[in-house]
Amino acid sequence: MATACCTCATGKWWTASPFINMKAIWRGFVRTILWSYERGSWPYDIAVVVIVIFVLATPARWFHDQPQTRAAAVAAVQPISADSYAGTTTYRVDATVLAPEKRTNRSTPELERELHRILASSIGELKDQPFEVTQINPRIATDGSVTSYDVAVKK
Repeated sequence: MATACCTCATGKWWTASPFINMKAIWRGFVRTILWSYERGSWPYDIAVVVIVIFVLATPARWFHDQPQTRAAAVAAVQPISADSYAGTTTYRVDATVLAPEKRTNRSTPELERELHRILASSIGELKDQPFEVTQINPRIATDGSVTSYDVAVKK
């Protein structure tokens, strides 16, 4: 049995694995991550197009954007009174911390859950402790809109 052997330079290129310039690939990867392409170059333009497509094509439900912050919720909750005999404390919660569609003139289970969440996150003594919202009294402005809620809480 004879073994074929090629000693010419072109035979080496036909039988050897193709050369991959990993240094150039790595340099392109690093330049893309660090955004070091010059404006107007084709890699820069491609990166901008990819970002624009991502921004425009991403569904809004992927990002649970909430306009309210914890600091705003804390400032919007004020203790009004405490009844040590009944074990209740009443807090005034500004209606602006709620989404407009959740502001109602009457107590609903959804409103109770939302006010419970706001009180649990903004009042230090209610954090990580069970408590119950016993009463919700909306405060109505002269134009009929809800300005705040007086929320009675029992620990």
